[in-house]
Amino acid sequence: MAEEKKIGAAVKTATAFVATHGKPARAVVENIGRAGARVVLVGDDGAMGDVFLPDVATAEAVVAAVPDLEPHEWDRETTAAVKIGPAHRRKMAGR
Repeated sequence: MAEEKKIGAAVKTATAFVATHGKPARAVVENIGRAGARVVLVGDDGAMGDVFLPDVATAEAVVAAVPDLEPHEWDRETTAAVKIGPAHRRKMAGR
């Protein structure tokens, strides 16, 4: 039951991200070991977001459940689509 709530919340979050940041949006599923899987969302406007799930299969199911969210890899086009602003760069640098 708790697992279904996590999945439902992830679908809702990803759907809202697509609605806010444009479609089609990209999703890159990353295995993060024991912690599960991370779905990195890249909006049509270049914004980035993420959702964490218990495993890769569940993450892939969430991506498939969201209209206008396309599965991708970290290829040249996906990397180029990301627009990282100064605030995000500072956060990544630990400042």
